[in-house]
Amino acid sequence: MSKLKCAVIGAGYLGKFHAEKYASLKDCELVAVVDINEEAAKLVAEKNGAIPLTDYQSLLGQVDAVSIVVPTTLHHKVSRDFLNAGTNVLVEKPITVTVEEADELIAIAKEKNVILQVGHLERFNPAIRGLEKLEEKPLFIESHRLSPFNPRANDVSVVLDLMIHDIDIILALVDSEVVRIDASGTAVLTKGTDIANARITFANGCVANVTASRISLKMERKMRMFRPCSYISIDFQNRILVKHKTGDKEMFPGIPEIVTEESVFEGGDALLEEIKHFVNCIKTGENPLVSGDAGRKALATAIEITKFLTHG
Repeated sequence: MSKLKCAVIGAGYLGKFHAEKYASLKDCELVAVVDINEEAAKLVAEKNGAIPLTDYQSLLGQVDAVSIVVPTTLHHKVSRDFLNAGTNVLVEKPITVTVEEADELIAIAKEKNVILQVGHLERFNPAIRGLEKLEEKPLFIESHRLSPFNPRANDVSVVLDLMIHDIDIILALVDSEVVRIDASGTAVLTKGTDIANARITFANGCVANVTASRISLKMERKMRMFRPCSYISIDFQNRILVKHKTGDKEMFPGIPEIVTEESVFEGGDALLEEIKHFVNCIKTGENPLVSGDAGRKALATAIEITKFLTHG
């Protein structure tokens, strides 16, 4: 297969990294970088051997794949235009603003037989990839995603900004219908919710206690899950996976020993792996790890939590 003609729509903080990854892949040709800010588009495009543009319309039907890294409010419009043109789309999370918008994108992708992948980057963290072969479903999950204040990403609440990463992972791990949500949160520095906690109950009995804050004094991204005879800890930030499980010997009479296995994943580039996966799905036709449907489920759950925080 000849090189995929690719483009990045949005040359902001994250868009520039998308452009770098496409430019580094031998089976991709980064054709253009688009941004309404001409200087931003030019800076990123020239660095990666692409053409700078201020309007993506001229690319419709001219490229095989795009990363859409624009403000969330524009995800639906830009993604819809490219999907309708038969272009494979990798859109940053959250997939759209509303579930109805997500449904439309999913339907168009299916109709046009193109890939729609959602950029839930944490799914490509090597620490979580080590959990792909879970023999038992977790019964209780606790996650904390804490971050110092950053004025760059405050157009949405902390639920749609940070918590949605863990929501997406938890929904994939539990693979059961959400039957109840309890949540609380408050605004501290912005007009939106800056710290939130949600308790998600699933039909299979699993409960997830999820906390996210963008006003913390430290950075922490951890998840703990408990299953019969085992406890698993994931440190996303430091890429550490620790598995504790009961062994064959006894620690005390009638109490089994605890066997610990720790894996530390050095290096790794989650964004590069995400884009490689996107390209591979285009070539093979296989479903992406984070499909439009997965992105929709994460969005729907996040919206329900946000409603609860707003209306009680």
